[in-house]
Amino acid sequence: MKLVFAGTPEVAVPALDALIASGRHEVAAVVTRPDAPAGRGRRLVASPVAERAEEAGIEVLKPAKPRDEEFLARLREIAPDCCPVVAYGALLPKVALDIPARGWVNLHFSLLPAWRGAAPVQHSVMAGDEVTGASTFLIEEGLDSGPVYGVLTEEVRPTDTSGDLLTRLAFAGAGLLAATMDGIEDGTLHAVPQPAEGVTLAPKITVEDAQVQWSAPALRVDRVVRGCTPAPGAWTLFRGNASSWSRPHPCWTAPIWPRASSPRARTTCTWAPARTPWNSSGSSPRARSRCGPPTGPAGCASPTGNCWGSEPRRPGTGRGRATYAGRVRPLTLSGAPFT
Repeated sequence: MKLVFAGTPEVAVPALDALIASGRHEVAAVVTRPDAPAGRGRRLVASPVAERAEEAGIEVLKPAKPRDEEFLARLREIAPDCCPVVAYGALLPKVALDIPARGWVNLHFSLLPAWRGAAPVQHSVMAGDEVTGASTFLIEEGLDSGPVYGVLTEEVRPTDTSGDLLTRLAFAGAGLLAATMDGIEDGTLHAVPQPAEGVTLAPKITVEDAQVQWSAPALRVDRVVRGCTPAPGAWTLFRGNASSWSRPHPCWTAPIWPRASSPRARTTCTWAPARTPWNSSGSSPRARSRCGPPTGPAGCASPTGNCWGSEPRRPGTGRGRATYAGRVRPLTLSGAPFT
């Protein structure tokens, strides 16, 4: 079939690569979002999909809006049989949906009808789903409501961030999208309407959604941090200042300082932030905690028995445990950052 692929971010590139490599289909053009400012200089940069298409010598279309007449006219000239879509980033009007003979087929990263919307993977992690997946469906005017061609499932691992899970789904989903194109061309694949039950929505995650609320249970805090990593990034307030984490680190529920006699020092943790509330800049070794599999004393990640794994010396003391105001401050399971 002659295809026009629509996609924008890095997560869409594996699907484009799979269609180019399939040998059965001609990717005649790529539709992507216009160049956007990026970096400190705010220089206009092409999307990852545009860059990959240009490398492959494929025509790139960058309409400001999919209803632009110039874009619609060019799409009619190309006359695609089908338009596969992965994270394009704009709503397609009916006038555009009617152009390809076999419609627009979207690869969506959830098991529809669950998590319809812009952020299905983030919401799946934050909701504590044990299994998620990807679906290919025929795009209609409704929000991710079209009939489904195929699905695949993927386990949500206990330490998965949304970035980890999305990467795996992008590569697995690329094969699903290519197989869907094959089945549509052969006439062996037919879309099935989505069930009316089990519909959940996944709107875009906002900065407010990513704020860690320490009054919440520890399990909820863990899910929020993992679900908002890498974007928009979990954050909290400490003494009126925002402090963020780049990634959660599992601590294997091991004692932080097993040799200490104080109950406070025997508190266990399930994750440790990459930027601690007493140093939000991340520039100090103290602010870059590292946890890992149990290798140290009493199952702790650090060979010294400190589950933070990084023990900078405090000037004038010769001691290496991370402190705040001269006192040891471990994480807790109660949902509060400190005991």
